[in-house]
Amino acid sequence: MLARVANNLFWMGRYIERSEHLARYLNVNYFSSLDAPNDKSQSRKHVLHSLLFMANGPVDKDYELTEENVFYDIGLNPETPYSIINAVKYARENANGARDLISTELYESLNKFYHFVLRYDSDFFVKKGLYDFTTQVTEATAVLRGKIRGTLLHDEVYAIIMLGVNIERATQVVRIIQAKYYDALNAQGGYEDKFSKSYEWTTLLKCIESYDMMRRHYRKTPTSITTLEFLILNDDCPRSVMNSLVQVKKHIEQLNLDKNPQKDSAAFLIGKTHAEYCYKTVDTIEGNIESFIEDIQNTLFEIAKKIEKEYFQIR
Repeated sequence: MLARVANNLFWMGRYIERSEHLARYLNVNYFSSLDAPNDKSQSRKHVLHSLLFMANGPVDKDYELTEENVFYDIGLNPETPYSIINAVKYARENANGARDLISTELYESLNKFYHFVLRYDSDFFVKKGLYDFTTQVTEATAVLRGKIRGTLLHDEVYAIIMLGVNIERATQVVRIIQAKYYDALNAQGGYEDKFSKSYEWTTLLKCIESYDMMRRHYRKTPTSITTLEFLILNDDCPRSVMNSLVQVKKHIEQLNLDKNPQKDSAAFLIGKTHAEYCYKTVDTIEGNIESFIEDIQNTLFEIAKKIEKEYFQIR
């Protein structure tokens, strides 16, 4: 396989996963705020700032926080590099570069998804179509994941795609945790008006489609510590950072058969990070969430960078 084609597969997986998380965060975070138990969590400025922060990091002070601006920039603005329309566009472009290695069923589903997003009326979207658009995006990405699992050989091609999917999933989950952590700090509201029992933790779980399973696992109302433990360290939760690391380790081992990888290799860093998380406890994370977020974001970036350099010859 050409390194360029492998790179196409890797980024196709990443962009598919990215579009889903952006759409679900737009949907769940916005509509959940309407039922929030305190005024701050219901504040449009608070909610819109959270949406933009998750999608693109710190918000420019001069940015006009209106629903129309935020929805359009995150959803359908071709000029913003972090928008859903660009994520889908880049996913399709990368699929075009690896057309001979993926199934017709997968490509047709992705092509259909691309044309749906491209043709969606932006005026309708920012005024009335938020729920419809984001729901259809999340459903389309679920179909694509099914096509990846169900129509491709589970060989090196599948491993490369899933490396991209799981690195991006961990990255997006951490970004959502970061956004909702700041929301919980700012809102200081919910049950008993305490940070640890903020309504924002419930919203966080719903944004990552993990609320029901978290309640089933702990059998109690979400708190900061149980939410962080479930979404970061629980390897049975398919959306957790730990589960993504398990999958990344599994797929890198399919590409790298060396049982004793070099210390500066991607396989070594992945194994080291996985081992570290096997013995990490949630109290060390909750004690300094900002430091944890910065560390794991840097680690995920370094893992992706090493994979590209070693396997795709990206310098």
